Amino acid sequence: MGPRIGPVGEEPQIPGKDTKAMMSAEDTPGGKASPNPRDLRRSVFYSIKVGNTALIVFVSYFGSRVHRPRLIGYGAALVALAGLLMSLPHFISEPYRYDHASSVDMPQDFEASLCQPTTSVPAPTPAPSNSSCSSYTEAQHLAVVGIMFTAQTLLGVGAVPIQPFGISYIDDFAHNSNSPLYLGILFAVTMMGPGLAYGLGGLMLRLYVDIDRMPEGGISLTSKDPRWVGAWWLGFLVSAGAVALAAVPYFFFPREMPKEKHELRFRQRALAAAASSVSKGEDSPAEQNPGESQEKQDGLTQIAPDLTVIQFIKVFPRVLLRTLRHPIFLLVVLSQVCMSSTVAGMATFLPKFLERQFSVTASYANLLIGCLSIPSAIVGIVVGGILVKRFHLGPMRCGALCLLGALFCLLLSLPLFFMGCSTHEIAGITRQPGNLPGPDLFPACTEPCSCPLDDFNPVCDPRTHVEYLTPCQAGCTGRLVQEALDKSQVFYTNCSCVVGGGPVPAGACDSACSHLVLPFMLLVSLGAALASLTHTPSFILILRGVKKEDKTLAVGIQFMLLRVLAWMPSPVLHGSAIDTTCVHWAQSCGRRAVCRYYDHDLLRNRFVGLQFFFKMGSLACFALILVILRQQDKEEGTQVTVSTSGLQQQLLASGPGKKPEESRV
Repeated sequence: MGPRIGPVGEEPQIPGKDTKAMMSAEDTPGGKASPNPRDLRRSVFYSIKVGNTALIVFVSYFGSRVHRPRLIGYGAALVALAGLLMSLPHFISEPYRYDHASSVDMPQDFEASLCQPTTSVPAPTPAPSNSSCSSYTEAQHLAVVGIMFTAQTLLGVGAVPIQPFGISYIDDFAHNSNSPLYLGILFAVTMMGPGLAYGLGGLMLRLYVDIDRMPEGGISLTSKDPRWVGAWWLGFLVSAGAVALAAVPYFFFPREMPKEKHELRFRQRALAAAASSVSKGEDSPAEQNPGESQEKQDGLTQIAPDLTVIQFIKVFPRVLLRTLRHPIFLLVVLSQVCMSSTVAGMATFLPKFLERQFSVTASYANLLIGCLSIPSAIVGIVVGGILVKRFHLGPMRCGALCLLGALFCLLLSLPLFFMGCSTHEIAGITRQPGNLPGPDLFPACTEPCSCPLDDFNPVCDPRTHVEYLTPCQAGCTGRLVQEALDKSQVFYTNCSCVVGGGPVPAGACDSACSHLVLPFMLLVSLGAALASLTHTPSFILILRGVKKEDKTLAVGIQFMLLRVLAWMPSPVLHGSAIDTTCVHWAQSCGRRAVCRYYDHDLLRNRFVGLQFFFKMGSLACFALILVILRQQDKEEGTQVTVSTSGLQQQLLASGPGKKPEESRV
């Protein structure tokens, strides 16, 4: 429940936003949809009204039997309720207390964090108090976890009807040529959500977590202090209010809307043409082949809204198995699993990585991601779609475009391994080669201080760039406050472990690589744009590769696999890798709590290395796809050559026998 809950919780909604728009516009080489009843009769899944995961498939099945706009409104209301529940732990928990605050209004905390010379034997580290480690506190923590789990469940349930019902409602009552445009606008606006979430989170994290219950006299912590916690809960309240307001209009939409006028005019012209052909004595298609017409009618009936659940269950396994056996489909899904794993890891831990590696605040890290990475990804998706549309790229060229995008994305990841600094020296934890100042230069400088080991109130020696966990561990016995117009700066003096005795300022040492944060983010954003360039071409590989009647189901299986294989395990994998780079853990009630310090080199290598590994996997999959497509083209060319030569032989064989007959005639 850190300050990054807001943007991280919403990131798994990114994938799959523009699927339906592309499906309705990409089924034909020209980019326009031209549904054919002969194709529709093959399977119940060849329809934009069927969703993109197993749950959405069943939700879509019931869509025609309910008032879809109202259910969208109810779903949005559940999402708003989930947002309120996500912020509830802030109001039922005690105010945030940080270790020995460096504020002028709490002198007793300063005295506790300073070195208190004594001639007695140093006291051992005090055991955790009953108030902080009681069973009541543990039960309260479990209750908070339960509330947030319930909120996440409501969020998932409430979001289910929004996409399938909204898409089917637009597709049912929009003109066929306008539906892709409307859906494209819908998905483009939807993809702005994560960017807005990061921006909103960045603004909220600039505010103190207890802004609604500030202590008397306020606090003197700044957002750069490692003990700072931003108002993570405020973003949920703002988002919940916005969603609640957006839900209101849906309750006033009708259950069914009249078709667009363009659709009506189109049908009138089609009916007039059909009537004209009948008046001229031409046979209608039904008269020419009644059996075929009946088959078409049966096919349309299968995909009609009154499809029974039994029919759906009977057809589903057969089409599912056929889709999973397709090599192009499996490789494309595997490549997207790798890309989605990269995105999930970045979305979850990139803000934390930037904070630790470059000493930036949480709000600034979120703003960088929301203003650079998310827009770059959107631009990449748009450019990929434009390239496919403009040049009418077939499967082979789409595969080549995906391969190039993945390759350059991988190459841009290489400089990231070297953009960072090693962890500065932390007294008693890490040590830089050749550095002696600190406890090594002044042995036993903190022995008479009896410093508690579990306190955390860092100070930094700016001359040697050595950080101490507390002023006590720096041997400081005094403090000095410099008043300013907007804030107060605290310094500690008479520090026995510091050359010259100080003074040393309160707060952690800044990274020596802070100037690299913008170049780092520019490379990450450019890589995100190149990775997103493969989004539309990879969908084309699926839509053009599988059977036409299985396209919608294939996309649905794809999104289901992405969620199961990428969005769920990837954050856990990245988090575990990051935990292995911790060099100092804080203890709470005798158990490991939060990591105070990381090995920055190890953190960078493992985080960027894990991203590099997934990008390599995506590149390998696209390379295999290109090999398979080339092999298929060769086989098709061979079959065409054989059939052409056979036809020529038949013509030559029949030629001499016909000439005598022709001469006699």
